[in-house]
Amino acid sequence: MRCRNQAERRVAELLGGCRVPASGRARGDSPGVEHPALAVEVKRRKRVPGWLEEALERAETSARDGQLTVAVLHQDTRRYADCLVVLRLKDFAGYVNGGVE
Repeated sequence: MRCRNQAERRVAELLGGCRVPASGRARGDSPGVEHPALAVEVKRRKRVPGWLEEALERAETSARDGQLTVAVLHQDTRRYADCLVVLRLKDFAGYVNGGVE
């Protein structure tokens, strides 16, 4: 579990929150990172799907100065309002922290 804990700590640090140890929470009680404005759950994998990286890279390539680059994931049969939005943590942290990365 050390790697997951390390990922949660680092994400919490970048977003200005703090990690909530698993021993201090019940399932569904609170997310892995405590933050005043965000409910953050960190998932760690050895590899992110290539098609997802590619979608984000295409958005980054076409972005103009100051634009926040995102990839929107839509699952067939789901409402568009329920799509997922994916962006790089450094960009999200900068957005949340008022432009500070």
